[in-house]
Amino acid sequence: MDYQVGDAGRIIVAKFEDGDEILRALADIAVRENVRAAVFYLVGGVKEGRIVVGPQKDTLPPIPVWRELKESHETVGIGTIFWHGTEPRIHLHGVYGKHDKVAMGCLRERADTFIVMEAIIIEIRGIDAVREVDPASQMMLLKLMK
Repeated sequence: MDYQVGDAGRIIVAKFEDGDEILRALADIAVRENVRAAVFYLVGGVKEGRIVVGPQKDTLPPIPVWRELKESHETVGIGTIFWHGTEPRIHLHGVYGKHDKVAMGCLRERADTFIVMEAIIIEIRGIDAVREVDPASQMMLLKLMK
């Protein structure tokens, strides 16, 4: 285990409109506001998208299992923002529901807002962390620098 202790910084409240690309909008805010580390919460609706629901087997590197969100879904999510080089990288896990069907997974590809998506972004100050490619998993993982 490795950890650092930081402080809460600015709190950003954002409203994404129908059709806004969720991951891109979060990254745009991080760039505009120079948010280098953050946790965020989402609540609202998503249109079609793709999520990873786990690896096929518990092996490294993992082979992801993908699921399609083929229409609008109610969504609640939590994620983090840390940078890799010159760009922010978003890590978002969410629950996506439609009628009586619910899926949970990591949103890794484009998904657009359906009607509205509210985001609360809490900046974390005093943390020295980045995302780097982990050799064993071949995934972009969090690395604490100190």
